[in-house]
Amino acid sequence: MSLQVFDLSFSYGPKTALDAVSFSVPKGRFAALLGPNGAGKSTLFSLLTRLFVSQAGDARIAGHDLRTAPLAAMAKLGVVFQQSTLDLDLTVRQNLRYFAALHGLSGRDADRRIDGALARLEMGERASEKARALNGGHRRRTEIARALLHDPKVLLLDEPTVGLDATTRAGLTRHIHDLCTDSGVTVLWATHLTDEVLDDDQVIVLHRGRVLADGSCGELRGDTSLPAYFADLTRAKA
Repeated sequence: MSLQVFDLSFSYGPKTALDAVSFSVPKGRFAALLGPNGAGKSTLFSLLTRLFVSQAGDARIAGHDLRTAPLAAMAKLGVVFQQSTLDLDLTVRQNLRYFAALHGLSGRDADRRIDGALARLEMGERASEKARALNGGHRRRTEIARALLHDPKVLLLDEPTVGLDATTRAGLTRHIHDLCTDSGVTVLWATHLTDEVLDDDQVIVLHRGRVLADGSCGELRGDTSLPAYFADLTRAKA
């Protein structure tokens, strides 16, 4: 498994945000972490990226234990946060070059990776544009291209389509699905927007900090124990 989470728990004082969360995602799989705002999705991402330290439980990224081998685990991880982290005064290429340097990539190797990532996300023609001039969808594509530069095995995307129109959301979702198929990258895509989930996707339903269900969308269709927002999804896909 490329991503494994074992009994991960976290509390903010007396409030439990995650309660013994466990799941696994195999190589090349698109997994949607589905849940409403406040379900615990962002807390889980903060633990997986070591912004927070888990109070109980553990996780493995591409076979590396996040607690005992954090550097090796993080080296296999690409992340796109909900809030944009681009330097708006730099061009697209400059943003990627800076990130490449942080990962020890330079010269021809960095340029090759940057060109490949931008081409994959259909951003090559915008490489010389400043990030400030890009629309929301193109900024997201730039951030995804940046997250892929160091050849991660697992890609985390936290609500990546927030604020984007329906057409742009659909295009971005399609690109990430293609990435799983073409490159074998494992994706955990956190969302509360059910129309971003395809029928064959793995779905991890997170509700009030607990995993209520884990399976393909088709397998979970008709499960009356799931919350109403997921019932809406399964009816739409039927």
